[in-house]
Amino acid sequence: MALFKKKTIEKPEAVTATTAPVAADEAAVNVDDVMKKYDRESNTRVWTGTPKIIVYGVLALVSLFVIYVTLFATWLDMLRYPSFVGVMLVIGYLVYPAKKGVQKPNHIPWYDILIMVLGAAVFFYIAFHATDITMRITNYKYMTTLEVIGGIVAVLALVELCRRSVGVPILIVAGAFTLYALYYFTFTRGQGFGVAIQQLSYRLIYTTTGVMTTPIQVCAKFIVVFIIFGSFLERTGISEFFISLANCAVGRYSGGPAKVAVISSALCGMVSGSSVGNTVTTGSVTIPMMKKTGYKPEFAGAVEAAASTGGQIMPPIMGAAAFLMAEYVGVPYSSIIVRAILPAVLYFTGIFMCVHLEAKKLGLKGIAPELLPKFKDLVKRSYLLLPLIILVYLVASGSRTMAFSAAISIVFAVAVSNIQNSPTWGSVGSLLLLCYLFLPLPKVVGLVALLLGIVLCAVAMFKKGAHMTPGVFFDALANGAKGSVSVAAACAMAGIIAGCITMTGLASQIITAIIAISGGRLFVALFFTMLCCIVLGMGVPTTANYCIMASTCAPILIQIGVPAIAAHFFVFYFGIVADITPPVALAAYAGSAIAKSNPMKTGVNATKLAIAAFIVPYIFAYNPTMLFENLTGWYQVLQIALSAVLGLFGVATALNGHLFRKIPVVLRLALVAGGLGMMVPGAWTDVIGLAVVAAVVVFQFISNKKHTGVAA
Repeated sequence: MALFKKKTIEKPEAVTATTAPVAADEAAVNVDDVMKKYDRESNTRVWTGTPKIIVYGVLALVSLFVIYVTLFATWLDMLRYPSFVGVMLVIGYLVYPAKKGVQKPNHIPWYDILIMVLGAAVFFYIAFHATDITMRITNYKYMTTLEVIGGIVAVLALVELCRRSVGVPILIVAGAFTLYALYYFTFTRGQGFGVAIQQLSYRLIYTTTGVMTTPIQVCAKFIVVFIIFGSFLERTGISEFFISLANCAVGRYSGGPAKVAVISSALCGMVSGSSVGNTVTTGSVTIPMMKKTGYKPEFAGAVEAAASTGGQIMPPIMGAAAFLMAEYVGVPYSSIIVRAILPAVLYFTGIFMCVHLEAKKLGLKGIAPELLPKFKDLVKRSYLLLPLIILVYLVASGSRTMAFSAAISIVFAVAVSNIQNSPTWGSVGSLLLLCYLFLPLPKVVGLVALLLGIVLCAVAMFKKGAHMTPGVFFDALANGAKGSVSVAAACAMAGIIAGCITMTGLASQIITAIIAISGGRLFVALFFTMLCCIVLGMGVPTTANYCIMASTCAPILIQIGVPAIAAHFFVFYFGIVADITPPVALAAYAGSAIAKSNPMKTGVNATKLAIAAFIVPYIFAYNPTMLFENLTGWYQVLQIALSAVLGLFGVATALNGHLFRKIPVVLRLALVAGGLGMMVPGAWTDVIGLAVVAAVVVFQFISNKKHTGVAA
């Protein structure tokens, strides 16, 4: 689910003059239709009038409930997590219909109500009887028949919700593991089918080793609050600010619109949990600009898809995966974002190089300077970054919990959204909050500053001309809860997968099988893990995607000797690139729908542009130095970064096939070999790779000069 998914497109002043002619030349693309086709989270029920107020009121209350529980409640796990899953089931069936298509307004069929009530009732039953269940049901043998049936109903209700909000691929995987677990208990353990069902019902629903294992726990404690924060941040206009900033930075240069797409999508995608959502919303502005400049439709759609997908690996937010990874690996958040820097820079550097080389090959120009925003005007709006800066600082410093950091950042989002239209109230409220966070005030004074800051931010919402009005505030709460459903459903499936693997001891068998197939060769093991990650990651939201990878694939790599941090980065990268890898490349297909291009060609182009994402994970799996592990000094960081960028230049040039002139196939192969040599950490590989790439570049330069001289 997108942490910062935009429901409407705000076209920035910087590109209005550029995009206006495009609309006249091309048939308008219906963004909502594209979202509904490629993004399941956009296929929701239609509520209007009083029913809408009631449903959105329920959603807003759920957000407030989650924030309260996260910040203040000290509940038992068997009270907290079942109640969270039960609440997600209720709002999930209120939001998502059984099938895509035009929905009848204000309608929910009786069978949806039945599934919702029965499924949620099981989890509320567990929550309200948490102490009794914990003491009484210490083994599946102590379950009543009704409790066994309840467990089955609960699993089926979650499966159906996941199908509606996430998709079928993850269900196929979860179903396969569940069938194996049934086979294991029935035949391997010889317990009989009835006992096997009883075992699964007990372990998956009534303990914290199934649905309510780590993915749901992390979702309930952290992810949902970050999603709510994202819902508020989206309403500050930060996406429009990012696009204007990118225009100001690179819009005037050769092929400027594509470079704007790379930078703006990296920034917007950095705080987004949806590759598809970011591709559609940002791409509705950038893709027509790229086509108008002269890029082919397949290339324009691919640039946006690759950049939007790559935004999920861009620190410091990484689509909220950075916070999750810190929890899974057990290292500080600041350590995660530092290690993510170089791979992310390489990813976007690779795309940027490909875009530049394509622009030079086609002789494309940039955006006229008079159409670009002025830097001084952007500086005046830099306060929009304050909520993000506060969030990252608080989490990285460890001075506050993740939950508190997200909650206080929500208040800052409300404050900064009203600074322009209600400067006194919004500014003073922000100042008081900053005093509370960063000044060594006495406890009582600090609490007064906090409360007064929150009150002033609330008052600003009621002032005339306020951007964040009470209605917008209410809508942000409701959309935050709505956006949590798909992540919670996918995390529940990840819990089922992890639970089945744990209870059957399947993990050791999978590891043994991979080692046997690979013959002890790490590359083969990594390759098969990559395929698993791409398959498991098809159409799954970023945060849930990582939860699945961390529960299933990362432990396998760790067991075969890959360092934990490298293993988690490896599976995260390949889970993410599933969105641009054919045949199920949802982000690329969404980009092609806007560009009106061939979907498969767009997917292939996106894969080529994102080539760094397919190379870099293998490098840090073999040698985690690229993740700043086992460094001996700062010069080693400089050497790794410089050689990797030069190597990426060689690979990007080979894929483009043009430097000063068209590059022959043999020389393109030499560039690939030399580029890969420089990307692999090591002095000798760097020297040899640099020599090969430099030789090809010099040869191309001389050859082009001779050709130009002859032509003259």
